[in-house]
Amino acid sequence: MTEKTHKLYINTLISITLAVTLYLIYDGFSYYFTPLEERFYHDKHANLKPSGFAGHGYGIIGTILILIGVFGYMIRKRYKRFSRVGVLKYWLEFHIFLCVLGPILILFHTAFKFGGIVSISFWSMVAVVLSGVIGRFIYKQIPRTIQGRELNIQEIQNIKSQIQENLQSHIVLEENKSKLLNIIEGTTVPSVKKQTITGFFKRFRADQFRIKKIKSGLIDLGIAQKDRKNIIQLTKREYTIQRRIEYLGLMQSLFRYWHVAHLPFAIIMLLIMVVHVIVAVTFGYKWIF
Repeated sequence: MTEKTHKLYINTLISITLAVTLYLIYDGFSYYFTPLEERFYHDKHANLKPSGFAGHGYGIIGTILILIGVFGYMIRKRYKRFSRVGVLKYWLEFHIFLCVLGPILILFHTAFKFGGIVSISFWSMVAVVLSGVIGRFIYKQIPRTIQGRELNIQEIQNIKSQIQENLQSHIVLEENKSKLLNIIEGTTVPSVKKQTITGFFKRFRADQFRIKKIKSGLIDLGIAQKDRKNIIQLTKREYTIQRRIEYLGLMQSLFRYWHVAHLPFAIIMLLIMVVHVIVAVTFGYKWIF
């Protein structure tokens, strides 16, 4: 998958999620904002209530999406026989897509009415989604190959050196070369030594400030827009790699702790979900089957 194709893939997943969410809000806006004791008299109650045709369907489809997202990614990641079935990075992105869209559908299945043991499953699901977002952020801070293998420090340093070489090759105007290098190197700030999340974000803000100064300097030198864009992109990549090198140990530790927190919520959610489905089927809520 090329970079452009990957961007299209990600944008498609995001667009589907947004489109489904906006449709659900549009379709049931008046019903969901009707007080619970008055919903029975709403013209969409029979359809959108948790046991209604649409409401029940949201729950079933949402559950299926979550199960596919969880177990599909788990099987691809843990069993070597499936190691050639797609790239792990893309499986993770699809896992995130399904495990965001699924809970959204389940949220509308509940008609925003929570109670009993199911509420434990719902809030566990919310915790799983939120922790998943945090986990994705941490995961991205640990440099990996496209297959998902974590890079060692030497491989990361090699990438940084390659970026620096590419940056040098883009500075082709000899009369401006020294000025450009002075602008880029002159914005360097001391590394934040404290290995904390606060330190990470301070370093991120410092890097953003450096990028703004470099952009201004390139404009002042009259560098063409295309060349400016290439130089800025390479400089951003270099700063990102350097930041990830400095905070690699912290992010690896956080990722291990994240697994400990994420898994119990996922197990609780799945167990109660299974119980809920069994009870629903037992009492005859079989939708269109």
